[in-house]
Amino acid sequence: MSELHPSSPEFSPSAAPAEPSPSSAGSAPVPPDPAAVVAALRAAGCVFAEEEAELILTTARTPHEVTALVERRTAGLPLEQVLGWAEFHGLRIAVDPGVFVPRRRTEFLVDQALAQVPGASVVVDLCCGSGAVGTALAGALGPVELHAADIHPAAVRCARRNVGAAGGRVHQGDLFAALPAALRGRVDILAANVPYVPTDEVALLPSEARDHEPPVALDGGADGLDVLRRVAAGAPGWLAPGGCLLVETSGRQAPAALAAFEAAGLAARLAASEELAAHVVVGTRR
Repeated sequence: MSELHPSSPEFSPSAAPAEPSPSSAGSAPVPPDPAAVVAALRAAGCVFAEEEAELILTTARTPHEVTALVERRTAGLPLEQVLGWAEFHGLRIAVDPGVFVPRRRTEFLVDQALAQVPGASVVVDLCCGSGAVGTALAGALGPVELHAADIHPAAVRCARRNVGAAGGRVHQGDLFAALPAALRGRVDILAANVPYVPTDEVALLPSEARDHEPPVALDGGADGLDVLRRVAAGAPGWLAPGGCLLVETSGRQAPAALAAFEAAGLAARLAASEELAAHVVVGTRR
């Protein structure tokens, strides 16, 4: 679910303030005027005020909604939760309040999965959050058997809107325990956007993540790799011959993540995108 680190580039377009500006608190309702919306967002510290204003104005259906959306944004909520959607891999993904917001760099994981198994017919999106990864994979692959799972109830409700529209099923539970047993040995692509922020660094995250996304989607344990190790250890029993596990991590964690994949019996490699500051460990069933 999580891949945000304090040192990571913030995702676009919502590079917003760590804390709302005091000047925005208790301000008068903002009229549905583009210049006024931009001014309100800029006063709150939103770096991409013009772009955000355009999105808010095109999403809101009434002047009252414009005011409500601007107030939520200037209070510090992630833009995607304010709008109710995020653009991901060319799709509009529904994002509910309290649900992890898909990051642009995770599109790299989707691309790696498609390159590794272009003919995949069974796809699992583990730690799915909004279900963005699974939905994007299904959109690119065409008709597939798609399953997604998450432990967080709000994420499961949100994912059902996205994954369900792609013809898939969403399950609630802890990692593999949530999946139907009939999937064992059949999964071509197992994508797991696990939490990987070390516990001691969660407090250093931007307030958008720290205050408005579930801790279970961010906190990866002492070194950030607790969930990754569990997923790697369990993956071989679920993968089809030639199937692959893909997990996002950070550059500094990549050596330990690769070692965890190898220890699980997977043939592992690291894929990286300098442009997106993305690191994905790809493990193939031997």
